[in-house]
Amino acid sequence: MKRIWKYIRKYKWFYLVAMLSMIIAMTLDMFNPRLTKIIIDDVIIGGKTKVLGKLLLALVGITLSRAVLGYIKEYLFDITSSKIVKALRKDLFDHIQTLSFSYFDGMNTGEILARLSEDVDNVWQALGFGIMLFVEQIIYFIVATVMLFTLNWKIALLSLATMPLIAYLAVTLEKQIGEVYEKISDQGALLNTTAQENVAGVRLVRAFAREKHEIEKFLSQNKENYKLNVKQADIWSKYHPVIEFLSNATSVLIITVGGLLVIKEDISIGTLVAANFYVFMLIWPMRMLGWLTNILGQCNASLKKLDKIFKEEPTIKNIENPIVLESVKGHIKFENVSLEYDGIKVLKNINLDAKPGSTIAIMGTTGAGKSSLVNLIPRFYDCTEGRILLDGVDIKNIDLNFLRNQISVVMQDVFLFSDTIEENIKFGIKDTENVDIVRASRDAQIYEFVMEMKDGFNTIIGERGVGLSGGQKQRISIARALAKESKILILDDATSALDMETEYKIERAIENRKKLTKFIIAHRISAVKDADEIIILENGEIIERGTHEELLKKKGKYYDTYFEQTKGLYTETQEVI
Repeated sequence: MKRIWKYIRKYKWFYLVAMLSMIIAMTLDMFNPRLTKIIIDDVIIGGKTKVLGKLLLALVGITLSRAVLGYIKEYLFDITSSKIVKALRKDLFDHIQTLSFSYFDGMNTGEILARLSEDVDNVWQALGFGIMLFVEQIIYFIVATVMLFTLNWKIALLSLATMPLIAYLAVTLEKQIGEVYEKISDQGALLNTTAQENVAGVRLVRAFAREKHEIEKFLSQNKENYKLNVKQADIWSKYHPVIEFLSNATSVLIITVGGLLVIKEDISIGTLVAANFYVFMLIWPMRMLGWLTNILGQCNASLKKLDKIFKEEPTIKNIENPIVLESVKGHIKFENVSLEYDGIKVLKNINLDAKPGSTIAIMGTTGAGKSSLVNLIPRFYDCTEGRILLDGVDIKNIDLNFLRNQISVVMQDVFLFSDTIEENIKFGIKDTENVDIVRASRDAQIYEFVMEMKDGFNTIIGERGVGLSGGQKQRISIARALAKESKILILDDATSALDMETEYKIERAIENRKKLTKFIIAHRISAVKDADEIIILENGEIIERGTHEELLKKKGKYYDTYFEQTKGLYTETQEVI
């Protein structure tokens, strides 16, 4: 709850005015039973009809005043809670954006979405009306108790006799409901993840005829969610009817005992009616206590989950006074770089010198550490040993945003937003007015097929590029990287879905960008043979390095790969293809 007080303090005046309106309205409400008592005892029974007009006018005034004050209270609580939740959701989203890649490696999307939507909504419910009603009912209970004692102490004590038991049941209900709700929230996140994965991967599911399996998996998660909700309902049904019974029994008891006191002429009929009004002011908070504690319990559970995310610190962040380079040439140097992840050495003693404008190609089997190596350059992860330099400066000392602005990345797993092709290409650019998307599109070999579309660059593509082929998605992501016109380009197996002719044209276009330092991960010899240096990785170590011709002459791993891909067309006497 500590975190939420920061937001409440920001809008404290809104809450204070709302609370003041609520207190004044409740104070006025306390006069209604008194006025009713006077009308019954003095006007109806006593015959003092002259004061009836003033009393009725007072009741009307109280009713209208309570309506105005109630509107002010509701409006301020609603608008303030909405402002707080808006700020909370923004801060949570902003914080998630700062977290490092390693956090998302162990976190599923459905759980994060549940925190941003369901849990934040629970906070809104509590701040919007839960806390307001809770405070309101407490005040009603206290003031009504005082009023009852001023009327008749016997009725007051009798009314309060059942309240401790009701309070105990309400607290027990809140505790058990809160525990179950936390499990429901976790299960809901898992259910969302399962549904999201299946909707996103519906084509794969159908391609492998796995509909029945996925339906059963979803039903299993849904069944578990159902069991938890039934358990919550069972707890509610166990305690809530008892609370209602005790509340209603109290009202019946007061009317019975109060009637006997009227018969004995210990109290007047007006006093009994007024007392009954006040008893309802005691009963109503007890009837609502279970529901309100449920809302507050859900809010508390949600705040704990949100706080858990807020407490996550990015592992990759700026030093105290980061450096912003005046100009960037794109000279990348690895010095004895090693990377350990979850206790496993992913990279071992990597030394690499990529001069400005040069091309470094990286090859190796799956799991050799190729992606891990290039992910160190924009600091998606930090090396555990050694250092990486950009133009002679350790990248850990360079401002993180500045560093990443100098690097364009085409990732292995292509991601496109559900937006226009133009907006997807412009994604990495701050100043979109001067961006040359036509040049980037031509270089990425997408211009022709985009112009064949009805809306051209304004064509909206589906989520993650649904409706486009794998090659088209790769080419759009390449165009996005080229449009950024950064100093360093990383292509992580970015042409795997392209035919060799298209791949060759893209390579030539990229090579024409002479000032661009390029890191290319590929499996095809055709994509790497023109690189200034080719590195062969195996188990995180460089086992071979050199140019295309130099590696062929070594007749090692690269030679075997080349021989296999070219069907033995190369011999020592032939010119290198």
